[in-house]
Amino acid sequence: MTTESSTTKKNQHNPEQQGWFAKFLATVEWLGNLLPHPITLFALFCVFIVLFSGLADLLGMSVEDPRPVGAKGREADGIIEVVSLFSSEGLRWIVANLVTNFTGFTPLGTVLVALLGVSVAEHSGMLSAAMRSLVMGASKRMVTVMVVFAGVVSNTASELGYVVLIPMAAMIFHSLGRHPLAGLAAAFAGVSAGYSANLLIGTVDPLLSGITQEAAQMLDPGYLVGAEVNWYFMMVSTFLIAVMGTFVTEKIVEPRLGPYNENEASVELGEQKVADVTDQERRGLRMAGLTFLIICGILALTIVPEWGILRNQETGLVKNSPFLKGIVAYIFITFAIPGFVYGKVAGTMKNDRDVIDAMSKSMGTMGMYIVLVFFAAQFVAFFKWTNLGTVMAVKGAVLLQTIGLDGPIIFVFFIMICGMVNLSLGSASAQWAVTAPIFVPMLMLIGYAPETIQAAYRIGDSVTNVITPMMSYFGLILAVAAKYKKDLGIGTLIATMLPYSMVFFVGWTLLFYIWVFLIGMPVGPGAATYYSPSP
Repeated sequence: MTTESSTTKKNQHNPEQQGWFAKFLATVEWLGNLLPHPITLFALFCVFIVLFSGLADLLGMSVEDPRPVGAKGREADGIIEVVSLFSSEGLRWIVANLVTNFTGFTPLGTVLVALLGVSVAEHSGMLSAAMRSLVMGASKRMVTVMVVFAGVVSNTASELGYVVLIPMAAMIFHSLGRHPLAGLAAAFAGVSAGYSANLLIGTVDPLLSGITQEAAQMLDPGYLVGAEVNWYFMMVSTFLIAVMGTFVTEKIVEPRLGPYNENEASVELGEQKVADVTDQERRGLRMAGLTFLIICGILALTIVPEWGILRNQETGLVKNSPFLKGIVAYIFITFAIPGFVYGKVAGTMKNDRDVIDAMSKSMGTMGMYIVLVFFAAQFVAFFKWTNLGTVMAVKGAVLLQTIGLDGPIIFVFFIMICGMVNLSLGSASAQWAVTAPIFVPMLMLIGYAPETIQAAYRIGDSVTNVITPMMSYFGLILAVAAKYKKDLGIGTLIATMLPYSMVFFVGWTLLFYIWVFLIGMPVGPGAATYYSPSP
């Protein structure tokens, strides 16, 4: 592997002088830049499905219905045919369902509701204070592991890790006499390569589970996927990512960077200092923590006792209970109320007006997401109504069984495919909206549950985030890194992050295999490993 030469600026942008690795990175960037905006991409996909469904219908494309006799949605003759959207009937369906495709898209409401709660905790300063307290309170010996760990848990608050933690980690390492780029890399690895792991259920969980449910219902219309279905696996993954990130930082990245030379900086660094957590902020965190525990205690009373009002009232069980179906409501409550309590104690929030302003600001940043969801919802609905998803899934499943690739090893290839797609399509929601309608039904047909499939996807979607220039915050990370090393190029940053991507892929995939198939543990509450039709 070769990296960019620091001797000449020309070499930073000349792949011919940098070897195969630089050529590969340049190719990835070039291919990524050829892609249109994800919103445009989904619009083009919709047009493609309209045209392709017309052709498939003309050719009589069909498959035998894989669902058992009597299953909901199964045709009487047991044959599934592609239905054309490129027809008068198809046009009538598009016009009649354009709005409901959008408003009925499961991830839309769940993500917006969850974000309303998170926004209060974020704008009150609670999450930032908690992150600073976590990292700055660590000993010099533990600072690396706490930086990576804080990066992982910061994903609960979307961009907070990128905007706050990564620059802060570089400053902390610099103040300790360590290479600041090692701190930046450790935080970047936790925030981005460990993107899906977390101790708490955050906004990404309902986002992905909603898309997974839409895809699973192509094959099984009654199948439900809750936001909590990957919680166990992602919680365990948090500690694995922290350990692996610390190992890569201290054993590979930092030795490779060597001692830091102040002359490499592009600006005068001087004495860098991260703002300490004030006594008032500490009081706010303590009160917010106490409030969180009280809320958890109240919620426990609704589900732990046999008479719990949020248990399934028909079976008396937790499975398929209002408690599990209402996870998004708990995300809202457990962030909004402690967030306001923190703000009240810390002096950053005074009344309901501040809470409303915090929620409004967060909704104001969701314009792009809402537009993306509109087109993504049409794409998924088109795929479902035309039966293209089911037909492709059946044919793909037959192919996998024919070549004998229907065992757990298939997930290694699936994770690799997701990681490769992520190099050019960095958005987690955009990528899953494209791939889920194909891979979820396909892998369901060879016996695996949507919850397990989603957990595997989250690994592939995360581990290559740090090595793709298409990741939305890559430019920001590059700008922060350039502050400490002038003339730093894309290739140098990606070469620094590549060991994280490789180690995380191997270690995280191995954990998935051991957790799911060797130990036989579920990936989340009530989550099945193997698919069985919904009742």
